[in-house]
Amino acid sequence: MANPLDVPPYLLQPLIPSITAGTVTCAQAFGTEIYVGCSNGELLRYSIHPDADPTKLATYTLLSQQSLPSGKQIDELILVPCIARALILCDRQVHIYTLPSLDLVPNIKPIRHVEALAVDHNHLQRPAATSLTTRATSMSTNFPTDRGKNDAIEMCVIKRNNIAMFSLGEEKLTYTKDIPFRTEAPRARRSGHHLCIATADLYSIIDLASAQMFELLPVTQVQGTEGTIKPHILVISPSEFLILSWTGGSTLGVFITGEGDPTRGTLQWPAHPVSICLDYPYLTTLLPNGTIEVHSVETQALIQTISAPDFNEGRRPGLVSCLAGYAAPTSERVDKMRKVKVGLSGDEEVLQGHEEKLEEVEKEKDTEVPSLSI
Repeated sequence: MANPLDVPPYLLQPLIPSITAGTVTCAQAFGTEIYVGCSNGELLRYSIHPDADPTKLATYTLLSQQSLPSGKQIDELILVPCIARALILCDRQVHIYTLPSLDLVPNIKPIRHVEALAVDHNHLQRPAATSLTTRATSMSTNFPTDRGKNDAIEMCVIKRNNIAMFSLGEEKLTYTKDIPFRTEAPRARRSGHHLCIATADLYSIIDLASAQMFELLPVTQVQGTEGTIKPHILVISPSEFLILSWTGGSTLGVFITGEGDPTRGTLQWPAHPVSICLDYPYLTTLLPNGTIEVHSVETQALIQTISAPDFNEGRRPGLVSCLAGYAAPTSERVDKMRKVKVGLSGDEEVLQGHEEKLEEVEKEKDTEVPSLSI
């Protein structure tokens, strides 16, 4: 049996060869669907279809293409499978669409003057709505099929002068309260009642229950580089975040609790990451030199290094986490299957009797069953 450390956890697999609608600015996937936002306000929906020839891979094809009202760049796309909704941030407005059809929900108006959006990470991980899992399981059996009892999800909308808190159900958006906040925060992540935010130069934690904020680490520890270093925040567990800080010669990754206390060890990269994603127990990081480093969350060890492909005339792609998983066509499983002989074990007296019968059977035909070989 192969040593797990000798088997790389990831391989690159093309999903959509090319997109001509515009420059891709964000993307998300769930089950058999991929959703893409573009710089010209185009919103694309792709779906995977098995090929009639079993020797050929399934392919993703374009199902629909539509434009957001402003025609401006789509900045963020968040899928909420438990209520079958998609939140789309464009032109400082959050639009709410249905999944998987991407129809605009008619009775919910867009949320305006939005600087950043943070949906409770715990709610994003809830089981998907039945209508979505039915479609997802047509290609995979790895999707939950039970619907949560409390479908409404909680989210924070960061504006220039306040943090507005909302509850979103399938057909209703409810405002709950405001927290005064007058600093621009280009990035924010929420887990439970803790909100981790990043301004141009500082990471902070806000306790949403008590409305108290305390500072953590600088985004950059080099004077004069504030605003030029991109902040990164990840939710690691229900009350744990990862934040990245540039030191001038490398970038440090620090794990903190919702109370701001350090936990685990620290991570280090030779350059400031372009993007970083969590696929527990692994962290995948895209670096400026075009390599993807894979670290273990539990040990902080470097597990794998991959060369990222070139797209868009030499521009490197970004990394995106898809919490609910999605279907990826691959021939790896078929290529790794072969037949092997399997021995039997059990009670010695019973086994001896079986062996006598097997000897007679094996004279006529070897017994073989399929088994995975790595």
